[in-house]
Amino acid sequence: MNYKLGNIFPLHYHPIEQSGYVISGKYRIRYQDINEILNPENSYSIPENIEHSWEVIEYGEVIDTFIPPRQDYL
Repeated sequence: MNYKLGNIFPLHYHPIEQSGYVISGKYRIRYQDINEILNPENSYSIPENIEHSWEVIEYGEVIDTFIPPRQDYL
């Protein structure tokens, strides 16, 4: 995923697990009791059906994976 400065993804959820690895940029992730800033070399994992939000603080790239794969991304 390539994210642009100012991209905000408000609270939402997926029926599948989402995990990722930050290649570059800076992001704020929020879910459950977690409110973290992610930097390059950080990773995350969000369980299925958990509300979460994502804010781009600095332009960058993230490897995002969904288990099982999201059909709309194929």
